[in-house]
Amino acid sequence: MSYPADPSPLAIAHRGGAGLGAENTLDAFSRSHALGIRYLEIDVRLTRDGVPVLFHDASLRRVTGRPGLLSQLDLLDLPPKIATLLEALQTFPDTNFTIDIKEPASVPAVADAIRQADAAHRICVAGAWDGTLDQLAQALGPDLTVAMGWRALCRLVTSCHSRLPLVRRGRPSFAHVPVRVGRLPIFAERLVHRAHDVGVRVLVWTVNDPATMSQLLDLGADGIITDRPDLLREVLIGRDLWIAPSQADALEGALANVGERA
Repeated sequence: MSYPADPSPLAIAHRGGAGLGAENTLDAFSRSHALGIRYLEIDVRLTRDGVPVLFHDASLRRVTGRPGLLSQLDLLDLPPKIATLLEALQTFPDTNFTIDIKEPASVPAVADAIRQADAAHRICVAGAWDGTLDQLAQALGPDLTVAMGWRALCRLVTSCHSRLPLVRRGRPSFAHVPVRVGRLPIFAERLVHRAHDVGVRVLVWTVNDPATMSQLLDLGADGIITDRPDLLREVLIGRDLWIAPSQADALEGALANVGERA
């Protein structure tokens, strides 16, 4: 399995499926996986002893009810339900992960965990400034998929309001675009066209309403990041766009054979 191999649209479970189970936990991942979801978006932070774990906030309070910062605790001090990045990669070897990098300092440890799991080919890194993503790309080589960093995303969005051409810099394959920021709409059909012109696929977050999911697909979104992958799955089935994992594996094998014969 390779991250960018599947055709659009991609169904990506936000924080592993935060509407199905506790966010960023193996339980949520298992529920999404049981639905046939093979793309999980996760957040990674570092513990005090340098272990990359799956957690969104700097503070423990919202998710665990405990005070304090995750960065001030060792791995053994954390609640058991907080999984390590390596544990997640090894537990779900047939699953692709989008990793939001919350701390630039985590790059060496994240790269090491990905190497230990031999998982670079099924990882997309995102959610950080371009330089941080570039460091991971350099550390892990061409098998790693890279999304646009914040600066590149700003260029993409602003290019939609000007006549200046958009130039693809580096090797980003995806743009992770919010539907809106506050009351300001960000996603637009012209943004999709701009991105596609330079070979970048557009994934929209975080979308939990089936009607909005359908609208975004009508406008050309290449994938949707959602807390409710169960609802997105039903939308895709209704539009005859759902690709079951067995079908995806067969398609990837066929494409590989074509490439070998070419």
